[in-house]
Amino acid sequence: MSGTGPDDGNAIVDPPLTLLAVTHGAPSADNRSAIIGLVDAVAAEVPAVQIGISFVDAQNSDVAAALAQHASTPAVIVPLVLSAGFHVRTGLSQGINQLPPGGPGLAEPLGPDPRIVEVLAERLEAIGLGPSDAIVLAAAGSNDPRAVRECFETGRLLGARLGRAVTVGFIAAAIPRLPDAIEMIREVHPGSRVIVATYLLAPGAFNDAANAVGADAVSEPLMLPGRPAPGPIVELVVDRYLAAVERLGRHLS
Repeated sequence: MSGTGPDDGNAIVDPPLTLLAVTHGAPSADNRSAIIGLVDAVAAEVPAVQIGISFVDAQNSDVAAALAQHASTPAVIVPLVLSAGFHVRTGLSQGINQLPPGGPGLAEPLGPDPRIVEVLAERLEAIGLGPSDAIVLAAAGSNDPRAVRECFETGRLLGARLGRAVTVGFIAAAIPRLPDAIEMIREVHPGSRVIVATYLLAPGAFNDAANAVGADAVSEPLMLPGRPAPGPIVELVVDRYLAAVERLGRHLS
């Protein structure tokens, strides 16, 4: 995926745009460590590309001000989010539009994508998923109905990957809420273990909430502090960057 010279068929030329990884919210130490680990792994995959990271405060409505330091930099913003809710479609998009011409372009969010589903399946296998267990996909939730549909699509993909039904429950902002989804599963499948597949990028308040809903077991989020970033997620971030570069009219050899 990386390119360092003209003989490399995947080389990025003319010159490479900066990859600016953007995440939102006030991260905990574990969250920040996990996200930085992902960005470091991405940097190792594309050594010719300058990599930056920005933690944009979810409570700060002036996203343009938060991105102003990159206004003069030819860059691609890769949102480190699993679905394109308010923070991508409204916050980041409008923030970029307020910057001077020639500022950053915006890549697609990470999900839904089969590579995420593979890591979700690995996380479930790591906690001993059994053939009779019922699965609930725990998503953060969004006020944007498109983001909600994207979470349901991930649930569908995970169900196809595992060969069984997957119910989606939301931690906030959308229905069904995660506790309600778990209660429904217990009523429909009495006696079955209820396993939560954590559809979150990294530890944080939402992950804490998923662990507190009373499921029989809860998988870990996609990224973990102190552990190598999963290869499929690293590849996904790089691919989102390269696709955005192509849309912006840059040239890849």
